[in-house]
Amino acid sequence: MDDKTIIAKRVALELRDGNLVNLGIGIPTLVSKYLPRNLDVYFQSENGIIGMSAVPVAGMEDEYLTDAGGGYIGALPGACSLDSCLSFSLIRGGHLDVTVLGGLQVDEKGILANWMVPGKMVPGMGGGMDLVTGAKRVIIAMTHTAKGAPKIIKQCTLPITSTRRIDLIVTEMAVIETSADGLILRETAPGVTVDQVVAATEAKLTIPANVPEMAIAA
Repeated sequence: MDDKTIIAKRVALELRDGNLVNLGIGIPTLVSKYLPRNLDVYFQSENGIIGMSAVPVAGMEDEYLTDAGGGYIGALPGACSLDSCLSFSLIRGGHLDVTVLGGLQVDEKGILANWMVPGKMVPGMGGGMDLVTGAKRVIIAMTHTAKGAPKIIKQCTLPITSTRRIDLIVTEMAVIETSADGLILRETAPGVTVDQVVAATEAKLTIPANVPEMAIAA
């Protein structure tokens, strides 16, 4: 199982029946593939759809059905389309239960930086600022390191997405919860030790007496 699959499967277990959920670009888009059975979750994309489904199989793409990043999506029976004003009103109005976003950096205070890639021309943060500020719960799905360098660090060096603290970080190595007192290591991935997580993390981690192995969706 590759790193992205481990992350997506673990994040899927955080979703609850009836949730309205926004999935960001990259690893978060995989989460819809691994929902537990009999769980009704309504996936929203800020460009204007509620009820999007997993990426369609090759040959079944519809040029009119894309997510906010331009990737092809499917639509469940009963899905609805809406304009950007209503879509962002749902986000900014606090009606979104969960957003799952990728990340470039998260610091000790749980502050996220996820939109500026060094040396690359990018259009901006997109809906990230609105999502982090407006969603009831913010989950970051990202790899633990980038080319060997920690992404969970003492203080963000890239432009931050929002001053609001995110709620949970899920990587291929660990599940880390944020709190007013800092970052708490909640789970380690199968085959990964607490010491390995600490070594790959620049930020200080609070280590509970018992750190269980990460649960992963079937």
